[in-house]
Order: sequence, then C-alpha cells, then structure tokens
Amino acid sequence: MTAAHRPAPARPVPRTGVRLQKAMADAGIGARRDCEDMITAGRVKVNGRVITTLPCFVDPANDVVELDEEVIELPQLDDQGAATGAGSKTRARSLVYVLINKPKGVITTTRDPEGRRNVLELLPPALRREERLYPVGRLDGDSTGLLLMTNDGDLAFQLTHPSFGVTKQYRVVTSGLASDEQLEQLKRGMYLVTPAADGSKTSKRATMESVKILKRFVDRNRGDRTLLGITLREGQNREIRRMLARVGLKVRELERVAIGPLKAPELKPGQSKLLGKKDVEKLREAVLERGGGERAGRSRR
Repeated sequence: MTAAHRPAPARPVPRTGVRLQKAMADAGIGARRDCEDMITAGRVKVNGRVITTLPCFVDPANDVVELDEEVIELPQLDDQGAATGAGSKTRARSLVYVLINKPKGVITTTRDPEGRRNVLELLPPALRREERLYPVGRLDGDSTGLLLMTNDGDLAFQLTHPSFGVTKQYRVVTSGLASDEQLEQLKRGMYLVTPAADGSKTSKRATMESVKILKRFVDRNRGDRTLLGITLREGQNREIRRMLARVGLKVRELERVAIGPLKAPELKPGQSKLLGKKDVEKLREAVLERGGGERAGRSRR
C-alpha cells in the first residue's frame, strides 16, 4: 500500500473534557446508564477508535463520536460547562416528561435493527416529531407497566443511578405457591453473574428493598400461582426474573406499578400521559431526599 492510499491514523482520544456517556445523553441518545451500556458493548467510536472502557472524555467541539457507524451531533458547552445548541437541555421549556404504560411485546429502546415495536411508538405523534425522548431505565419485552420517557438527561441519571436509590414497585405473578423460606432467600439477597461484551463475567450483589406475598391462588385448572409485591432501589438486567428463578419461582407476569412517588392506575396498556409540573417536582423531591440522605450518611462516616 502506498503512502498516498494509506488511511490516516485515528486521532487520539482526549483525557480531559466531558464524560463520553454524559455527552451522548446530552445529545439525546439515551439515559447515561444506557449510553454506558452502548459504550461497553463496543458500539461507540471516538475519533475512529472503538471505546469499550470507561471513563472516557471527549471535547464536543473537536472530537468525532460515532454510534453504530453514525456520527452523533454533540451539543457544545458554554463557559460554565453547560450544554448549548443541538441536543441542549438547558432551557426549561424544552424538557418533556411522558409516563407510558408499556404493554407486553414492546421493547424498551429507541432503535432496533430487527424492526420490533419499541416504546417510541407509544408516544403521541407530535412528540415523536418535535422532541427526542428516550426511556429512563428498562422493562424487558415480556414485562409491562410504567416507564418514564424524557429528554432530561440529569433527572434520568438520578432516577437510575444506584447512589440515589429511587424505588420502583412491581406486582409479580409466579407459578406455584411461594414459601416463606423462598421469601427469606430473596430478602437476604444474592450475587448475579452477568456476561460482558468481551466474554468476561461480572458478579454483583442483588437485593430487594422489600418482597411480600399479596395473595396465593390454588387453582387446579390453571395451576397454583402467587402474587408478589416487590420493591427495588437498584435494578440489574432482568434482576427480578433472575432472582426468582434462583429460588425456584418462575415469573408468569411482571408489571411495574410505581416509579418513586408516581403511580398511574388509570393508564391502560399502550396509553401515555404528559406529566405536569407537580408530578415532575415529586420525582425531583424523591431524588433529593434519597440522594441527599445517602451523601450525608457518607460524609458522617
């Protein structure tokens, strides 16, 4: 290969600037934790180099960031480090919060190469055209219930990050009659092993904030079932299903019924509603109450 045809070397990845996952979230790609997953899965390039480990920093004004071979338009920063321009979330009027009741079979993503139905299709057409919203956290395709969609990357980060510990409540139907011994195992917690994109595996402790039996059904025709009420503060991928499987309980139905203080029993599957100022303030109060308490506790120690 001649020098004239040799490809130009990739520019180095900067060591200072904005964290890559934050820059992606500010551009409206997704919540920070979702962006972290995209990065560690090897889907993101910075200046032509695939990034799989964090932290990684970028300069929005000079660096080229690609997701799945498509260049992302990163918002620029003002003198105080706040995002401006395309993808900016600095204007309060531009922030949108939508609560949806996700039905079974809809996936929690904004892009799917397989063309499956995703949560964006549940939004009103006007919002899909005018705003770039993304889901906060996840519900797998077989699960149903409440999911928040927003373009507020800061609140999305706080609602999903373990240090803030905002609760999510679920109603779960399992096969069989759950025993007190099984519930005790769930309350004690356990380690779950998760494979990474590079073939390695990570082990992380999973715990339930609370778990209780709401009702037992003895049914010779449909099979015995148990209705559980479960509360989580931090959710790993398919955590409830994996924990229940470890104690011998198979999930038949899983529905998220509350996100922090938010409940919406009036929302039918597939429906959505635009959150007003009071609901958003409740979410922020839940974040501040839990996050502030955690930080204060750490400072005392």
